[in-house]
Amino acid sequence: QVQLVESGGGLVQPGGSLRLSCAASGNIFSINPMGWYRQAPGKQRELVAVISSSGITNYEDSVKGRFTISRDNGKNTVYLQMNSLKPEDTAVYYCNLRQKYRGTWYDYWGQGTQVTVSS
Repeated sequence: QVQLVESGGGLVQPGGSLRLSCAASGNIFSINPMGWYRQAPGKQRELVAVISSSGITNYEDSVKGRFTISRDNGKNTVYLQMNSLKPEDTAVYYCNLRQKYRGTWYDYWGQGTQVTVSS
C-alpha cells in the first residue's frame, strides 16, 4: 500500500505564491514518476506537472514559466512551487505516484489540497 499526504494549499492573492508538498510512504520500492494534477469545480481533472524518476519534468502549457515541480528522493516527496498565481489556477490539487508491480503500473493519489486564488 502507498499513501500520499499533501499539504501547502490555501488562499492566496493573484500574483502570489504557494508551495505544495506531497510525501509518499508505504510500499515504495523504487524511485517512481510523480506528478500534480488539478480539478476545478465542474471541470475535468488535468495534468499540471510531472517529474520522472530521473528528474525530467513536463508542464501543462498554462503553467510553464510559473510553476516548478521538484522532488526529494530521500524523502519520497514531490513539491510544486507555484508563482504568479492566477484565479484560473483555483482548483483542488492532487498528488500522483506511479509504481510498477508485477509488470503492471498502478496509480496512487492523494486526497487533494485546495488552492484558491482570489483577492
